[in-house]
Amino acid sequence: MATYIVGDIQGCFDELQQLLSNIKFKPKKDTLWFAGDLVARGPKSLETLRFVQSLGESAKVVLGNHDLHLLAVALGIHKKKDKDKTAPIFDAPDKQALLDWLRQQPLLAEHDEFVMCHAGISPDWDLEQARACAAEVEAILKSDDWPWLIENMYANQPDKWHNALSGLERYRYTINAFTRMRFCFADGRLDMACKLPPKQVSGGELMPWFKLPSRIALEKPVLFGHWAALEGYQSKEVIGLDTGCVWGGKLTLLHWEKQRYHSVAAGKK
Repeated sequence: MATYIVGDIQGCFDELQQLLSNIKFKPKKDTLWFAGDLVARGPKSLETLRFVQSLGESAKVVLGNHDLHLLAVALGIHKKKDKDKTAPIFDAPDKQALLDWLRQQPLLAEHDEFVMCHAGISPDWDLEQARACAAEVEAILKSDDWPWLIENMYANQPDKWHNALSGLERYRYTINAFTRMRFCFADGRLDMACKLPPKQVSGGELMPWFKLPSRIALEKPVLFGHWAALEGYQSKEVIGLDTGCVWGGKLTLLHWEKQRYHSVAAGKK
């Protein structure tokens, strides 16, 4: 039995299948963890959703910002973008079943030895707080009130965590931290604008969320995707797995037990 964690698929279904063939993935024995953004810019988002859903308990999925955006498009809150090659999902006979399955997925998934989310964990949270905030949003997404949350999640404020945050402000901060965060200001405020590699950001005003000096140490490493410009990242505290397949990079997977990385270049079938 093996545990594999893979970065953002974004509809790069052929590369995913090649990667799984290379590692001889066995769905009846192995578990495959997906770090969010199953859909969006790649050519086969529909095939990706169907495949991951078909894995059942062999797949562990967290929601990414593009997955949430897909739900917003389904509700008519946003229009489909040509660059998001998700139109076939909305013409599919199993569209509703796929969307209902997607919104049942968590923001935070936990293994005995690590936690996984799409963008990261707020530097102001310990693991207990992260679990609690994730559970609050997940409960709404699974309820009949989920359209209200999706319609109102689009905002960059509040950008700083306070224990007194409540209601929509609390949910927005939680969604932004788990699915959109990259850089933080020195005081812990989330920056939602900069997408550059850290080496191109000078002046010290912004720093990656995981390098903030005031960041609360967690008991487990955090595995995440989302930040293709990192081109992969590894430390004792965090492991970034988005290596930009959809942008012409590669799709990367980590075999947890062996701590071995496997990659497939974009365009490989």
